[in-house]
Amino acid sequence: MSVPPSLRIYAPLNAVLAAPGLLAMAALTIPDISARSRLALAALLAVIWGAYLLQLAATLLKRRAGDLRDRTPKIAIDVLAVLVPLAAFLLVGTPDRGLYCAVWLLKPLRDSTFFPVLGRVLANEARNLIGVTTLFGVVLFAVALAAYVIERDIQPEKFGSIPQAMWWAVVTLSTTGYGDTIPQSFAGRVLAGAVMMSGIGIFGLWAGILATGFYQEVRREDFVRNWQLVATVPLFQKLGPAVLVEIVRALRARTVPAGAVICRSGEPGDRMFFVVEGRVSVATPNPVELGPGAFFGEMALITGERRSATVSAATEVSLLSLHAADFQMLCSSSPEIAEIIRKTALERRGAAQRNSPSTDLEP
Repeated sequence: MSVPPSLRIYAPLNAVLAAPGLLAMAALTIPDISARSRLALAALLAVIWGAYLLQLAATLLKRRAGDLRDRTPKIAIDVLAVLVPLAAFLLVGTPDRGLYCAVWLLKPLRDSTFFPVLGRVLANEARNLIGVTTLFGVVLFAVALAAYVIERDIQPEKFGSIPQAMWWAVVTLSTTGYGDTIPQSFAGRVLAGAVMMSGIGIFGLWAGILATGFYQEVRREDFVRNWQLVATVPLFQKLGPAVLVEIVRALRARTVPAGAVICRSGEPGDRMFFVVEGRVSVATPNPVELGPGAFFGEMALITGERRSATVSAATEVSLLSLHAADFQMLCSSSPEIAEIIRKTALERRGAAQRNSPSTDLEP
């Protein structure tokens, strides 16, 4: 079922609406704000709530099971953004009603692509993260126990129990150092130094695991995207999976806006390009346009000669580029790739010279 355009709220608007709503909620907590200002802020919250109600209606109008299943997290956020403030208005005392609009903090996250990636990273690295967290818990308890034994007689009001000492251990392990609790004995200060160094190591492990997880996830997404793009290029469709893997690892995806110059005549040729989507214009005496599946710049990889024509994007174009260094590595591991490119380039050059000796389609 189609959704009327008037009911649609696009992703950037979620943040645009949430920001003034949250600022209005914060302003309503000021004790001496005037009644007129309070009424205006409440009206603003009502308008934003109405906009979110329309968004929920638009979401629910998509009744196909596939649509609803794919949009479950978004629907949950839309429902909370509407029902929580409504329940607060009906059930909560007047001074605290606006606080429940804090649920709108979730709205800018509704269409974010970061959090699905974060979820996959946490799922993939759960074993390592749990291991480091367990190590943190063990160190935390051991440090609190040691601090209790060392400092309990000197500062019973701060280290008189293990739970009290655990607060100092958390602050010290995280290297926050509030300064409200400080060991007085020499042994306690030595312990504090060791705990700080341990904390740096533990938090470094957490950061390293997450950084590695994000790097691998981004590489995986890039690989899948490039594989899909490579699979649409006719030149590579007859190659086996093993060769395609080498191609995917070597190619770099790039999107060029309409009118932008991709390469200029006379420049050194250090890469070739494959057109995945859109069209490019080759500025020869008889201009030529190349569409999806075509490629250009191949002689740069074969002979190293300079560009013989300027190529620009006739429309927005999605390209895959293959650098000379990557081409050489591919040739050593998969000679058939170089042979296909070389054979096709010579055929195209020969055909271009037969049709028009003054026209060179190979930039």
